[in-house]
Amino acid sequence: MNHLSERNSKSGTEGDTPCRKKSWASWAVLIAILALAAVGILSFLVLSRLNQIGREVTQLSAQVQQNNQNVAAASEKAESALDRASQAEQSARQAASERDQAEKAKAQFQQQAQQAQQFAAEAQQKAEEYRKEREAELDRLQQALGQIATTRRTALGLVMTLGSKSIRFDFDKSTLRPEDKQVLSRIAGILSTLKGYHIYVYGYTDDIGTREYNLKLSERRAKAVYDYLVQNGLDPSIMSTKGFGEADPLVPGSSPEARAINRRVEIGIVDSTIHPYPALTR
Repeated sequence: MNHLSERNSKSGTEGDTPCRKKSWASWAVLIAILALAAVGILSFLVLSRLNQIGREVTQLSAQVQQNNQNVAAASEKAESALDRASQAEQSARQAASERDQAEKAKAQFQQQAQQAQQFAAEAQQKAEEYRKEREAELDRLQQALGQIATTRRTALGLVMTLGSKSIRFDFDKSTLRPEDKQVLSRIAGILSTLKGYHIYVYGYTDDIGTREYNLKLSERRAKAVYDYLVQNGLDPSIMSTKGFGEADPLVPGSSPEARAINRRVEIGIVDSTIHPYPALTR
């Protein structure tokens, strides 16, 4: 009985072993499947997180790049603003320097203008004093020459008229008589002392003859007086001659007396320091 129970017990134990093996195998498979599922799920979750992290990293990188660009743009703007500020400061310094130079130039110009006005006033005063001195000399000269022949003042100086009362030219003649030379010698003695004057000798005729002939005759009369004055010490470089023919008669008319008066020579005396190289006219 006991033996039978033991055999049955052993038989039951041995009969359960394959079933248990199958059960453990199923659990193992299930566990493996669950493990694989867990691994898959975990991998999916990890991949999803990694993808999310990648996207976040990409976004962060983009933001960082944008921030870098913004920083670069801000830095460039700041540098540009600094450059403009530096240029503005330089322009301001240059403008200030130019303003200072302009002020100095203005002050210098005003000083030069004041000096020029002062010099001009002094020069004008000296010129006026010199003019008065020369006028006084002309007055003395007129008085001295007036004792020899008729002498009158003009805008340029003096004019002596050597007509029939001082020098008498015969009809159609340009020859100087002895008494004419005496008069011219006295005139030469006075004129030879002058300085800064130019002397013009003008010749005239009466109304007899053609215009061309009278012009040549008047030139010969002026040349005769010119030559005698040069012989008596006058500098020829300060003398000139011109013939006017029958123009501008002293006495109108055709009487012998009028014609004798109109046959004459005039001597013009011009202050060349005040009137340099005036026209050769009466």
